Amino acid sequence: MVMLLILFILFFLFMAFNAPISFSLGVASTITTLMKGNVSLIIIPQKIFTSLDSFPLLAIPLFILAGSFLETGGVGMRLVNLANVLVRHVSGGLGFVVIVSTIFFSEISGSSAADAAAIGSVTIPAMIRLRYHPAFATAIVAASGGMAALIPPSIIGVIYGWQANASVGAIFLGGFLPGFIMGGGLCVYTYFYAKKMKFPTEKRATRGEVWLAFKESLPALIMPVIILGGIFTGIFTATEAAAVAVVYGFIVALFYYRELKWKDIPRVLVESAVTTGFVGLLLGLASVFGWVLTVEQAPLKLANLIMSVSTSQWVFLLLVNILFLLGGCFLNATALLIILVPILLPMTQKFGVDLIHFGIMLIANLGIGYVTPPVGTCLYVACGISKQPLADVIKPLAPYLVVMVIMLMLITYVPWISLVIPNLVYGK
Repeated sequence: MVMLLILFILFFLFMAFNAPISFSLGVASTITTLMKGNVSLIIIPQKIFTSLDSFPLLAIPLFILAGSFLETGGVGMRLVNLANVLVRHVSGGLGFVVIVSTIFFSEISGSSAADAAAIGSVTIPAMIRLRYHPAFATAIVAASGGMAALIPPSIIGVIYGWQANASVGAIFLGGFLPGFIMGGGLCVYTYFYAKKMKFPTEKRATRGEVWLAFKESLPALIMPVIILGGIFTGIFTATEAAAVAVVYGFIVALFYYRELKWKDIPRVLVESAVTTGFVGLLLGLASVFGWVLTVEQAPLKLANLIMSVSTSQWVFLLLVNILFLLGGCFLNATALLIILVPILLPMTQKFGVDLIHFGIMLIANLGIGYVTPPVGTCLYVACGISKQPLADVIKPLAPYLVVMVIMLMLITYVPWISLVIPNLVYGK
């Protein structure tokens, strides 16, 4: 118990001094291991190597690169245009455009931050021109980015599948319906808020405008069909699908849309490599942190604590949600997964919770973490685009967070929502 206390004190101490999360995890784990005295430090690089030596994890850099090609290639703008002609005549239409286009783009990017950046850069200026308050425009882009974590392909879905030894394809399938439900909840609130504030609407698009927008965005819309269809039909694995996505995204952005130039390719490759390096370092050092937790029997101690509170599956899920909602305010989603999932998985199996359902619940929860300060990635991306102070965005963002938490509870306590599509496809 003393070593666990030292581990967490060191971790939060480094975090308080604004050290990177990966540094905080790695140094806290190393010092704790040194203080234990009976373990060779050679085990730390061994744990880092073995944790990253995984075929499923290869999907992460590939999905990052594919998303970078498409974001640079102007795909986001075309998907926004398609969403715009579909829903611009509805009250709060531009708010709907943000949500719908984020769903479209998230099916090819795998990264909530990329979704918020690509869609927000186009929609926030448009909303401000139509007299939407800049803080509200920022809030809806941030919330939509958090919702997009559920839409496959999801990088955190790949990480959870690797941790839980669960089918990444089933996790991708399980995210569809919860993602649409959470997006629907955001749309409902946006509609009534827009009615109340009398936001302007635009003229309904003609069939010609709809057809033109659909035709321009068709290559981007085909990509998730190829990726997800290939995974679900067993043609290729999630990792192989990510490689297909890179090739397809490169061809579409460079030769079809022609907005990706040859001179852009080195920059895109470097940016993707930097992002991959950050994620890889975080995964490796967080696995060391998780190993220390396991050696100190943290899973057993936490299980005994929860069992002393209640033996109910529903109480267990509620406590997990509270833990992740609080943790998501202070930790990166990847770090939170790596630290907590190894501790929680034994209890998940003990309580008889389906691993796919549990994963979808965690992903929905982590999506909310992308939006909550002080480390909400999507929130800061949206604020960076709109140049709005964080304090001004909190008030219009709060109702969206309430809606997302309500949808999270629905996903948590109605497992059918997460499992119906995987069960249909895999015949369970």
